[in-house]
Amino acid sequence: MGLLALFLLASCEKEEAYGVADPLGDALETALLEQAGGRGLDFYRLPSSTSLHEIPQDPLNPLTPEKVALGKMLFHEAGLAMAPKNDRGMGTYSCASCHFAAAGFQAGRHQGIGEGGEGFGMAGEGRRANETYNAADLDVQPIRSPSALNSAYQEVTLWNGQFGATGPNAGTEHAWQSGTPKAVNHLGFQGLESQAIAGIDVHRLLPDRETLESLGYKELFDQAFPERPEAERYNKITAGLAMAAYERTLLANEAPFQQWLRGDQFALSELEKKGALLFFTKAECSSCHTGPALNNMDFYALGMKSLSDCPEEVFQAPADSPANLGRGGFTGRPEDAYKFKTPQLYNLKNSPFYGHGASFRSIREVVAYKNRGVGENPAVPASQLAEGFHPLGLADEEIDAITAFLEHALRDRNLKRFEPDAVFSGLCFPNNDGQSRQDMGCD
Repeated sequence: MGLLALFLLASCEKEEAYGVADPLGDALETALLEQAGGRGLDFYRLPSSTSLHEIPQDPLNPLTPEKVALGKMLFHEAGLAMAPKNDRGMGTYSCASCHFAAAGFQAGRHQGIGEGGEGFGMAGEGRRANETYNAADLDVQPIRSPSALNSAYQEVTLWNGQFGATGPNAGTEHAWQSGTPKAVNHLGFQGLESQAIAGIDVHRLLPDRETLESLGYKELFDQAFPERPEAERYNKITAGLAMAAYERTLLANEAPFQQWLRGDQFALSELEKKGALLFFTKAECSSCHTGPALNNMDFYALGMKSLSDCPEEVFQAPADSPANLGRGGFTGRPEDAYKFKTPQLYNLKNSPFYGHGASFRSIREVVAYKNRGVGENPAVPASQLAEGFHPLGLADEEIDAITAFLEHALRDRNLKRFEPDAVFSGLCFPNNDGQSRQDMGCD
């Protein structure tokens, strides 16, 4: 081999060693820039969880380190569970019962259970209904628990978007009925704040001054809300605002795709890059899943089954539940029927149930379903299905590549950093029932 050939070969090897020659990465960057519409790669980057000024927030609830620190504790505090339906549930559950780090801030099972649940397993899969509870007393929802991860990027919350007084919910005031959790929208907050405040009543928590003082949280409330008179400082509104502030910092910013966006060319495998490229081009995923959280604030009907169709046992989830109508169940508008909010896509692998009705058991099943473009729920009229829900013609290996991107490139493996070491009550979290304590080694 001549000297020139050896020099060229060495140069190529040197380029590859330093990550310069990366055709797939270059193609992916080009696709991202085209999709970003002039906003650059920053359009997809999640900020640091401590860079509060960069995190989307409600103007009525500005983020502060003190408020986030308080919310982190309250979110995991089973000591707030002081108003259960059944005395046996006293101090046994928390907000984190259905949204905890090990499950990607989902429930880890097809239907989350707060009060009346027992057990945890490794990541929520071992939780079940306590046999001594009446089914009507269980704290469950008729739809799969959505993720709290990357929730700063949603202005309204839940699958039907019912919480939040701004953005997509402007003009839905007729649905904020007095005497229902949705009435909290009249306070004027965005979705996370509204949901957190309403959730305190829905899940029968008791953040009154007496409880907070007994648990030792008074000083943290003083630090988080110094501008509020003492008479207005210790209640469900301030507790909800603190929890929402904490939730806004739950960002999967250590996922490999985020590392790649920040310049680490080796953060993604070749298969993950292929999947990402397909995601943002041929597979049309980014027509709905976009921005830092790969979500949007629109609602679509994809013909997925309801929780009532699950082969597993479900509670309080009848086939005629308004929750099965999605956005239409909230607004009452026929054109909104069976439409559900586009979810964020990070850490899906942590909780193996997918779709609003938990009708899929793997990420690959969801990708294959969207590739077929044929609804599985006969109750959903074809006329309601989203225009973008149609056959895509992806080959099996392309489905595999997209699955690899979703499963691995979007998985932040360090979500435990968002949990407190302990809560002031000293109780176990996310659950504090006897079986959960045993499962998690709290006893």
